[in-house]
Formats: sequence, structure tokens, C-alpha cells
Amino acid sequence: MTSERFFGLIPAAGAGERMGLATPKQYLELRGRTMLYHSVKALLADDRIDTVFVVLAPADHEFKQHPWGEFGERVAPLYCGGATRHDSVLNGLVAASSTVEPDDWILVHDAARPCLGLCELQRMLDTLAADEVGGILAVPVADTLKRADAADRIQATEPREHLWQAQTPQMFRHGLLLQALSRTANLTDEAGAVEALGLKPKLVQGSAANLKVTYAEDLQLAQTILTSRGAQT
Repeated sequence: MTSERFFGLIPAAGAGERMGLATPKQYLELRGRTMLYHSVKALLADDRIDTVFVVLAPADHEFKQHPWGEFGERVAPLYCGGATRHDSVLNGLVAASSTVEPDDWILVHDAARPCLGLCELQRMLDTLAADEVGGILAVPVADTLKRADAADRIQATEPREHLWQAQTPQMFRHGLLLQALSRTANLTDEAGAVEALGLKPKLVQGSAANLKVTYAEDLQLAQTILTSRGAQT
């Protein structure tokens, strides 16, 4: 495999119900721009990323209301999002097939991870470009883990050695990822689908700052991180 082209893919068709807000999570404001904008910009910070495909709900009318011109043609909306993340990523891979070759790399990134750092992105590209399988950004689990019973009482303390918390981007060859997702049902991340093929994706050291905005209180933390970096307003 000799291809060295890199593409991003961001599933952004969800409604973000857990935030408890009317506005879909990806369009919430952070430092004057949408969270989706910051996630797209983070991927495009490395010039090796050719294009970022943004997978939107077919009825999405919000995306075009925001300015994307600074990225030129490096942002490509795809209105083929599905009911789940799995469906959106799979549909996006299929839609991108006219542009992307099977051996091109796809970096699937969460719309709700606006704080991806350039250092971590470059580490991922440098580490995985010559890898036969691909891999993901992740951080070793630092906290003590407790397993609960049905009454929410501690049943056991789980050893945290060799446990990592998965993040995004998750980087795999387009053909491999398309095959993996076509053979699996709804999994929580792309690596799980690749693992189901009997392969072992590589873990690349990420950063705790690359948080996923899931609840309302996460917004303030993301705002603080972006402010500390002087993110554009």
C-alpha cells in the first residue's frame, strides 16, 4: 500500500439529545463559531489532510448558514447522515468513494471534539502512515475504575493496567473501514468494527484536552481550552 493521501470524515447528523438543548450539539457556539467549525479546523490544521467530508442529516439547513470559505474546497458536506453514528460514517464512506481510493487514509473525527491539538494530530499521521492496520488516538486510564451492581453499589474494583480511553480521530484505510463497517452492526467506534475483522489497531497517545462535549458542563471546559490556545472568534 503506497497511497499517502489523507481525508477527514466527521459524522455530524446527530441531534445531541443528551445536551438537553434545542440546537444540535455540533452547532452550539464556542468562541463565536460553531463547535463543528472548530472540529473541522482542527483536522485541517495539518496540510496533509486533503479534504474533510462532513456527513450531515439529509434535512440539515444549518450548515450552509455558517461561513466555510476560509477552507476553500477542503470542506465537503455530504447530506447522507443516518440514524446512528455507524450509519452516518458508513454512508459517508460510500458517498466519498468517487473521490477517495481504497488505500487512502480516512480520519474519522467527532464533531463534538473541538479541542483536538495539532501535536496529537501530527503524531497520529506520523505514527500510522506506515502501519498496516491503522489506529486511534487514546489516553491511558488514570482514574480507579469501579464496577457497579444493579443497585449502584460497588461490586468490584477493576485493574486499570493496559486500559485506554478511546478518542478520535480514528484512522484507517478507506477500503478496510468500509469493509469493516459493512460487516458490523452499530458499534460505538470505528476501531471496534476493525477489531471484529480480527485486526489490532494501534493506540496512539492522545491528550486529555481532546475531550468529547457530551453534557452542558463540557461546553465551558472546551471554551476554556480553546481560549487558552487563542482560538479564532
